[in-house]
Amino acid sequence: MDRYYPVALVTLISGLVVFGMALTVSRMHRKTGIRAPTMTGDPRLERAVRAHLNTVEWMPIFLPSLWLFAVYWSVTWAAALGAVWVVARIVYFIGYLADPAKRFWGFFIQSIATFTLLFGALGRIVFIWVSK
Repeated sequence: MDRYYPVALVTLISGLVVFGMALTVSRMHRKTGIRAPTMTGDPRLERAVRAHLNTVEWMPIFLPSLWLFAVYWSVTWAAALGAVWVVARIVYFIGYLADPAKRFWGFFIQSIATFTLLFGALGRIVFIWVSK
């Protein structure tokens, strides 16, 4: 299990990032005076909510891909790609809060990292399975 520490760390950091985004949404509710559960009425709140939810929507794709890539390919590469994903999601979130047009690069980079993990793991699993 020791060899999976880097991937475990990336997993926990990704959870902290999502939690930080949730805190930002909460602060935005307070700043705008719009009480939960209302999610509309101010563009700043709507952008924060949407950026947070988009990150949450990607987690079920990212996390299994991260772990399966680590198991079937490389812990080091999985952790590195996972770290890229985390940084790109932060860039995406900050960009989206500033202006929706500024979210592109963060979204693009995290997509590349996720799909590399996903298709890398899938390809390796299929290759091993077919080779037996």
